[in-house]
Amino acid sequence: MIGHSPFPRGRMKKHPTIGCCGIQCGLCPRYHTKGPSRCPGCFGKSFHLKHPSCSIVTCCVKSNGYETCGDCSDLPCKKLASWDTADSFVTHQNTLTNLKSIAKNGVKSHVHELRKRMRILEELLHRYDDGRSKSFYCLAANLLPLEALRNVMAGCAAYVKSEKTKNKKDAAAAARRLFQERALEDNIVLRYRTGK
Repeated sequence: MIGHSPFPRGRMKKHPTIGCCGIQCGLCPRYHTKGPSRCPGCFGKSFHLKHPSCSIVTCCVKSNGYETCGDCSDLPCKKLASWDTADSFVTHQNTLTNLKSIAKNGVKSHVHELRKRMRILEELLHRYDDGRSKSFYCLAANLLPLEALRNVMAGCAAYVKSEKTKNKKDAAAAARRLFQERALEDNIVLRYRTGK
């Protein structure tokens, strides 16, 4: 029922790693930040302290009780009509595609694939982060096809082994190069977009 929140005080979204708006929160640099600026994901614990006035969460979760806007028959509404045309600190490029996939296949299917991408990103951050590559890896984990991510990860491991690279700076440079090469093959630009 519109206007009545089915979420009792203190209850969170079931899947905070996927945003109401289609952002893959589990692949966001702020989700993988340590310290007070870490975001808990969409409507996760303490979300209101990071994003106190998110009108999309208010409409989707609080007013309508949806997990994502993919559950809404009004997709894409005015709020989301051009949501995927520019980026913030996380890419919006695939947000509407994500919501359409959720509408068609359900959120569980989407979250299942998202978890695979998150595991790859976590491995990247553990093995190949030189302290300056997190945002780049988050973009790659968001935008490249899952099989391409796996192939590049295998290439990264092979490079490190063949070069006997123990230095994270060199390993990160090789990983970024391999991801850029693969992105070019797929006509994907691994760069944040500003508004028009």
